[in-house]
Amino acid sequence: MTASPPPDLLKPAFQRVLLKLSGEAFGPPGKNGIGLPETLDIALTLKRVVQMGVELAIVVGGGNLLRGAQFAIGHNPNKIHAATADTMGMMATIMNGLALQDTLEGLDVETRLMSAIPMDKVCEPYIRRRAIRHLEKKRVVILAGGTGNPHVTTDTAAALRGRELGADILLKATKVDGVYDSDPDKNPHATRYDRLTYRKVIADRLKVMDLGAFEHCQECHLPILVFDFKADRALERAVAGHTIGTMISAE
Repeated sequence: MTASPPPDLLKPAFQRVLLKLSGEAFGPPGKNGIGLPETLDIALTLKRVVQMGVELAIVVGGGNLLRGAQFAIGHNPNKIHAATADTMGMMATIMNGLALQDTLEGLDVETRLMSAIPMDKVCEPYIRRRAIRHLEKKRVVILAGGTGNPHVTTDTAAALRGRELGADILLKATKVDGVYDSDPDKNPHATRYDRLTYRKVIADRLKVMDLGAFEHCQECHLPILVFDFKADRALERAVAGHTIGTMISAE
């Protein structure tokens, strides 16, 4: 059995959460593909969050398998159109979604995989009202296929779905512990922000997510929390409202 969260993490600060989970979280360190231990670790973390009573929707990326943008870099002898490449990337997110769905259900977590690209043989189509109903029944909803459109990132898909589903917060899981004023890998003196406003992010051109995604959040006042997913109990702490990562909001 999975251990329950510590007492100080049992009470969530948010009722409905949209988690943006990158494809890299599914891959073995330094490698492409889907790692079974990594996927299990994700699922165990999500189960602990579900045990807190949170309504959880997850937008998954596909970068561990394929990024559409990779075909736009350098020489492209096969002439794969950018729209086709992006569609391939969206298909990769569905593969990650299938892996996560089966792993969660192996832990007795009721789950629904929904895709913006119709794929009735393997998952449900994304329908907003149906997704909300699943959430109300405390099912984990995995949202794959991006928005179903090329030239749109999964960050934008996360912002859009968070807006559509009435999420209380968008949790952007990353490999760093928040937003910095410069690249912390290149600048050892980079400063991490605890809190930011939408206006500050735009004015300073801070790299949080692409502009289209950010504007969705700003327009509907959907707060964004950027945090290190691999840190100890990071997701549970984020859901419980602990000070972690960088919070971005209107004020």
